[in-house]
Amino acid sequence: MKFAEMSTDAIADEVARTLMAREGTAAAWGLTLEEAREGYARVRMEVRDDMLNGHRTAHGGMIFALADSAFAYACNSRNVATVAQGATIHFLSAAQAGETLIAEAQEQMLVGRSGSYIVEVRTADGRAVASFHGLSRSTGGAVIS
Repeated sequence: MKFAEMSTDAIADEVARTLMAREGTAAAWGLTLEEAREGYARVRMEVRDDMLNGHRTAHGGMIFALADSAFAYACNSRNVATVAQGATIHFLSAAQAGETLIAEAQEQMLVGRSGSYIVEVRTADGRAVASFHGLSRSTGGAVIS
């Protein structure tokens, strides 16, 4: 199928999968893209022992990285190259080795070249782990030609 004939959600999925394939981080962290559509992405990651901090809970940087990846796939979903302009995270509960974390990114607003996204990070059983807010900025050009 030609790119121009694809639905907006199919384009978003293709863009997310392309970005994921280009990164070394997604493979290193064991990220799985569950769903990507226009303005939305859901990514999962199992917390491993090498992702723990000195308190033996998931390192905040790993939780941030998971949320940031979902954010990246959501904000690039229209096939316009987009980067993070800023991001904040609030940690709500600790995650343990062996737990699966799911980051769900949802576009809140898109105005001109800037976008606002909320990413909720939860355990597979639904416990809230973190809330991430990302501000994106499109840089122009296509992610996929």
